[in-house]
Amino acid sequence: MKYHLAKIPGQIKVCNKVTEDVELQFKRLLEENKKNKAEKRKYTADCYDVESETQAEEEGEAPNPVQPPAPATMGDKGKRRAIAATPIRSYFKERTTLGSQPALKSVLASKQVNHKVKLGLARWIIDARIPFNAIQSPYFQPTLDGVAAIGPSFKGPSYDEMRVHLLADLKKECQLLVEGYRSSWKRTGCTLMADGWTNQRQRTLINFLVYCPAGMSFVKSVDASDMIKTADTLFKLFAEVIEWVGSSNIVHVVTDNAANYVSAGKLIHEKYPNIFWSPCAAHCINLILKDIASLPHIADLASRASKVTVFVYNHMIFLSWLRKEKSGKKLFD
Repeated sequence: MKYHLAKIPGQIKVCNKVTEDVELQFKRLLEENKKNKAEKRKYTADCYDVESETQAEEEGEAPNPVQPPAPATMGDKGKRRAIAATPIRSYFKERTTLGSQPALKSVLASKQVNHKVKLGLARWIIDARIPFNAIQSPYFQPTLDGVAAIGPSFKGPSYDEMRVHLLADLKKECQLLVEGYRSSWKRTGCTLMADGWTNQRQRTLINFLVYCPAGMSFVKSVDASDMIKTADTLFKLFAEVIEWVGSSNIVHVVTDNAANYVSAGKLIHEKYPNIFWSPCAAHCINLILKDIASLPHIADLASRASKVTVFVYNHMIFLSWLRKEKSGKKLFD
């Protein structure tokens, strides 16, 4: 039965359903039995009384060797002795292999050890000048979980792996994701969105994005700094993107509420009757708030409110300092 559960062929058919822990346990039990038998033979040879043997030979009597104690695997007492002599960890498989369960040591790790690990991670983030908000990425914790699952054998990617192979794999993964979105554009329809903005170098950029129920994907970004953004120019720019996405797939176009974009939206609807244009709601709200803030009484109210805000802030700081001062006096009185 031990050979059966230890998966040792030759004497009996091995068990294919036994777990690794049980297999390892019975292999070590067989090794202990073999070791105990060897020790028994050695003990018998060492304890054999040579003088008694010689005397027995002269008198014609058979020698009476000293009997060794029962091996650790014989009888209930021997079994208890063997179990007591065997470390507990010997009955469980090692936890350093890929995909195995965590070790008891890692489960019972103290707060100091966890703090040191987090401190090392923070040191790397600061040294690499990584923004702190990168920790809020949805890929951060799953990455740490993957590293912890592999264990000490995991080594981070090299510089060449990162900039060549891994970057190419991520690009391919992104392309497959976009292709999955594109396959749903024809089935559900999509919305083409244009976002115009100015970067820190004062360059005017227009980002084109496509939204569908499956998700939103980035198409391209156009540098319109040297472009005279007339209605015809914007229409040609939109038409190029529309043809790439598929005019039959687009049902809606969203742009800013500027006059040139409004005219470009009308031209788009004339050429593609199935495509309707609407202004961006966020841009409309910003324009409304800007007009409200430009009213004289509102501008005066906003100016006074800012002063009150500064006064209230300073007042709160002063009250906080007084509370701390009273608490300090009570502490030392």
